[in-house]
Amino acid sequence: MNIVVLDGFALNPGDLSWEPFRQFGNLKVYDRTAPADIIARSVDAEVLLTNKTPISRETINALPALKYIGVLATGYNIIDVQAAAERGITVANVPGYGTDSVAQLTFALLLELCHQVGHHNTEVRSGRWAKNADWTFWDTPQMELAGKTMGILGYGTIGKKVGVIANAFGMNVLAVSRSPKQNQPGDKFRWCSLDEMIAESDVISIHCPLTKETQSLVDFNRLQQMKRTAFLLNTSRGPVVVDADLARALNEGVIAGAGIDVLSVEPPATDNPLFTAKNIVITPHIAWATTEARKRLMEAVFNNLAAWLKGEVVNQVRLI
Repeated sequence: MNIVVLDGFALNPGDLSWEPFRQFGNLKVYDRTAPADIIARSVDAEVLLTNKTPISRETINALPALKYIGVLATGYNIIDVQAAAERGITVANVPGYGTDSVAQLTFALLLELCHQVGHHNTEVRSGRWAKNADWTFWDTPQMELAGKTMGILGYGTIGKKVGVIANAFGMNVLAVSRSPKQNQPGDKFRWCSLDEMIAESDVISIHCPLTKETQSLVDFNRLQQMKRTAFLLNTSRGPVVVDADLARALNEGVIAGAGIDVLSVEPPATDNPLFTAKNIVITPHIAWATTEARKRLMEAVFNNLAAWLKGEVVNQVRLI
């Protein structure tokens, strides 16, 4: 069996190992694959493993040997699932591997907005505190989370974890989901509409998948409906938020701040308007990248493929 990894570097920059996959057949690992090289590198592949390298209908139709596509991630919008289904090709992803890591970075972004730790650390190291007339100083408003309301857009596994942490901070939690379920005893959140969540939340955290319905969901119109004191967080998919609209909202004081780990195009253009926007913290899509999460991801990709080879399909992506 021929197995090709199209873009393995992000998952494994050298601290993990692809060796266990060799027991399944011939393995070729590419750190990155340009769009023009996808078909040439995959032409004999029965198994393709990809993280962000897109597998289009054109590519699928050009690969007669292809039987299985393993996504090195949870999101699978880079795969033409319809085209794969028409060919009888199994597509499998890895849900849940990064839940703790993504929730952790979500609050890292939020706490940075609340306290501007990086800025104040820089000021202390520059000697400002040592020269200060008072025993303390701060340049930005310091915000306490207890008693505030967090709205969570997308209340799946990650969204629920974020809600639990928000509760631990003493926050009230509002949840929006495309498939809300009956509350259970002990639940510490309330289902609501999108409009209600936007209007009432002090912090909005996005954890929904990228679909036709969520593409550009958070635009300037919706940002205008938020509190002027509110923060927006996005650790899901960049295109859910319109970059230019968020930059405008920050610069015009429509909302107080934002913390994002994703952008509409990655890697971004150097002139992305968010790079010069006010009060925004931007990280380079690293919420998933803890060593622990990447180990879980690698193991799950291996287990998905092992199960498929035994005729037991695991984590199969199905048409909605």
